[in-house]
Amino acid sequence: MNIKTRRIRVNGFTDIPRLMSKLNIKTLPDFFILSESVNKSIPRAEIIAKMERVLTALEESVADALSQPNRTESGMITGGASLLRQFSATGVSLLGTAFSQVVCNAMAVAEHNACMGRIVAAPTAGSCGVIPGALLTVAKLHHITHERLLHSLFVAGGIGDIISVRASLSGSTHGCQAENGSASAMTAAAIVALFADDLPTIESAAAFGLKNLLGLTCDPVGGLVELPCVKRNVVAAVNAIACAEMALAGIKTVIPLDEVIDTMAAIGNSIPSTLRETSKGGLAVTEAGQRIAATLRNK
Repeated sequence: MNIKTRRIRVNGFTDIPRLMSKLNIKTLPDFFILSESVNKSIPRAEIIAKMERVLTALEESVADALSQPNRTESGMITGGASLLRQFSATGVSLLGTAFSQVVCNAMAVAEHNACMGRIVAAPTAGSCGVIPGALLTVAKLHHITHERLLHSLFVAGGIGDIISVRASLSGSTHGCQAENGSASAMTAAAIVALFADDLPTIESAAAFGLKNLLGLTCDPVGGLVELPCVKRNVVAAVNAIACAEMALAGIKTVIPLDEVIDTMAAIGNSIPSTLRETSKGGLAVTEAGQRIAATLRNK
């Protein structure tokens, strides 16, 4: 493949099969690596090295987040991930330790972000717990090779790029569906990529992931990325795994991914500004939410 190829334009997932055939690319990770290399005029080796650093940072965020209870001055985060670990250790986890690890890791990294820890904004800081909580946990439990895990991150990033082109990844633009919804779609696709290279299966997982969280509003209490943000990371992580499993089982999306993304954009445009990260609606204006906000203002 000639590296001097002009910019590779991907306006939607439906463009990818044609482009892969034209460029003689066999797998989706290789396609996204190539498009990143060509579009940014960066050698393939450098693109992969950069993703290696991202993967290391993701892994470190989980370890750092679990090293001690996470607590914030607002009082909205009080070591939830630590409590989950203790609960799981008692042997009474509702669905076993694997499920508990997903919930715990997603929550821990999201809490770590609220405590100003180092995280990977994938696709945003407000949804940073989804990929490490779901993808890394599944990969570890199934003893996925480092290379396969690394390549799955290119799938996640490629799906995120498509969403950013057709809609937005910003809560202030399209609500939390654009943050945790997108993160869940990216993660579901990446999980499938750990086990299969089939494009329709990857597309279905991503479509399911976003469809399930359409309409999710962004209503942070006190303007902080703490409540309900942290627990929504957990929901998005669990959703991603469920969607990946459905896709791997052979269930196909009826609505193409591009149309799901377009629907998310349309819904986001119709969401009132009070529910787009302004803290002027939703949970932010409940009696408890307003009390917390007032306490924060008086500190």
